[in-house]
Amino acid sequence: MSSVQIDQAVPNFQLPSTSDTIFNLSDYKGKNVVVYFYPKDSTPGCTLEGQNFRDNITEFESHDTVIVGISRDSIRKHENFKAKQEFPFELLSDEEESACALFDVLHLKKNYGREYMGIVRSTFLIDKEGVLRQEWRKVKVKEHLAEVLEAVKAL
Repeated sequence: MSSVQIDQAVPNFQLPSTSDTIFNLSDYKGKNVVVYFYPKDSTPGCTLEGQNFRDNITEFESHDTVIVGISRDSIRKHENFKAKQEFPFELLSDEEESACALFDVLHLKKNYGREYMGIVRSTFLIDKEGVLRQEWRKVKVKEHLAEVLEAVKAL
């Protein structure tokens, strides 16, 4: 499977989601979708990133935009993280790494001399027709929200 490309339609994908639902990208035609991949629930950077989206959800919604977060954590972990942080958007579980492969976000990482495959923090903006319009890879959390919001407003 090849990975997504800017200005190309994003293939439909389905993943288990919080709120006891299945996320199906094709269900969101007619809305912009921000898909953000993050390494792990309840870690400092991932928490801050989610809080930034949470705190600006009204702005995104006013531009017909849905937010979803994806990591390899289980739905149970996602439900706890979502409840604790009061996230008004769904978190998707990609334990089988299918969406990670589609968006090419799994890469070799190093931490304290240990090498492992991990999610590189990345965000993707899909327009109302299901076309990938923008991507941000190796995201720095502090500056990121403003860039995504600006791109959404430009659609």
